[in-house]
Order: sequence, then structure tokens, then C-alpha cells
Amino acid sequence: MPASHGLSIGYLAERTGLAVSAIRYYETQGLLEPWRNAGGQRRFHRADIRRLSFILIAQKFGFTLPEIREQLQSLPNKRTPTKEDWSRLSEGFRTHLDAQIAMLEKLRDDLDGCIGCGCLSLPTCALYNADDRAAKNGQGPRYLMGDRPKT
Repeated sequence: MPASHGLSIGYLAERTGLAVSAIRYYETQGLLEPWRNAGGQRRFHRADIRRLSFILIAQKFGFTLPEIREQLQSLPNKRTPTKEDWSRLSEGFRTHLDAQIAMLEKLRDDLDGCIGCGCLSLPTCALYNADDRAAKNGQGPRYLMGDRPKT
């Protein structure tokens, strides 16, 4: 198939291991921009294989689709990342991963104290949030994110 005809969504799915529905979803999220041929079928650039691989890797790193879209939109003409682009983007990934690793290590260390307890009701427990007191600090598991309960 000549490159000018583009890749079918089925071929793209076969090459990436993604379901066709997932590729369509990524399209609706603005992560891919296929065009339509004369018969109305979606067609993709060969570089979209690499673009989808980038999306999958970024998701494994814990990035959300909006964050991935933002990274891809930072590229000139929204093109697929080159090696140089990847070097630049990976610096931000490293910072993100370092923060995730620190949070996971803290979670692991905080959970060590709960293994023998099992009740999760102690005032000193990093998980227990009686009467949802931590809600005033924002969303999420506040105590595991570094907030400390008032004693």
C-alpha cells in the first residue's frame, strides 16, 4: 500500500496491539488526527504507530490522557516525537516518575505499621480519616500525600 494511501485502523490496531475502539477513543481525545479517504474510511500516518507507542508508554508512567495530549501538542505541528523531542520530554517524565517513586515509598513505609494492626482506627494511622477531617485540605488520600492529622 503506498504511503499516500495511509494505514487503515485495522492495520494500526494489528501493529500496536490496541483495540480499534481504543484507537477511535484516542482520536476523540485529540491524540490522533486521521484523515478520511474518498470512501470515508479513516487513514493514519505510519508515524501514528510511534505516536500510539508514545501514548502507551506515557500511560504506563502514570500520565493522564490530557497530560499526554498536552505533551504531544507541545511538538511542532503536533508531530510524532523524534529522539531529540523524547530527550526533552523524558526530563519531565523523570521528574514525574521521581515524585511517584517517592510517594510509593512513603506509602509502603506508612503501610508497614498497619500490617499488624488491621483496625485502621488509631489516631496515628496515616490512612484513617475520622469524620473526613482531611477533606478541608483537598481531594485524595491527604494523609498519604503528606498532610498530617491534627492530634
